[in-house]
Amino acid sequence: MEVVVFDREWIEEQFETLPLWQQSAYTDFAATIADEANTFPCIPARMGFLSNHLRYSFVGDPREEQSIRMLAQCLKDYTKASRTFGKYTTLTVFFHTPHDMRDRFEVADYQQLFWSILNNLTNMDEMEWPKSIPMEPTHHEWEFCFHGEPYFISCATPAHKLRKSRHFSTLLMAIQPRWIFDDINNSTAFGRKIKKLIRQRIADYDTIPGHPDLKWYGQEDSYEWKQYFLSDDNHSPSKCPFLRMSQENGSFRNVSLPFHNNPGRHTD
Repeated sequence: MEVVVFDREWIEEQFETLPLWQQSAYTDFAATIADEANTFPCIPARMGFLSNHLRYSFVGDPREEQSIRMLAQCLKDYTKASRTFGKYTTLTVFFHTPHDMRDRFEVADYQQLFWSILNNLTNMDEMEWPKSIPMEPTHHEWEFCFHGEPYFISCATPAHKLRKSRHFSTLLMAIQPRWIFDDINNSTAFGRKIKKLIRQRIADYDTIPGHPDLKWYGQEDSYEWKQYFLSDDNHSPSKCPFLRMSQENGSFRNVSLPFHNNPGRHTD
């Protein structure tokens, strides 16, 4: 079976054999998350990188169906082994982002693409939605689930400028299993301390105030889907683009954009 989820040691050992876009993406990520000045806002992510708890996958053009199928395989493989990787683990997914996307896509375009990816991804899920997680995104305990595991997702794009904490050189998804937050929540002193530190670091890092949608999971006025893809201002979407109906009652629907079907013109 092809290995599609890698750790830091493997990537750095095999670095020269990787395609140039993968080398560039990983180099940019390492420089961002482990900068010498220690300014990156997410402290657990930095700890996860330095302790080799993070895992990485490289996926092709996100407009192509084969890329989403690869993402599904990556997330399935990661889910099976994630609890062995360490308490700060996250699956960091780098998408090949060709020049035509980087040159033309605005934040709103990436946002639409992001939800298209999740809508197609959930349609490829081989397992039922966990009974403990509501299926309706308007519920404050909803979370995206795949292969039976609830996940928080943070998306970064080349188009984000003001919200530097959501900027990256390629389309990037940080996919975090819900269980890593067992000790990082509002019910623990450690969680409250980390939250305060992260919020302060975000304020110092970004050139725009922290987004009002950033809240604790489980709060009745908190909605996870709003936090997955933050705008480059403080705008908040009124409706969640994600739809996955119960397959048991025969009303399953998947709403997504058409796949991009001209891979031949991308040379970078």
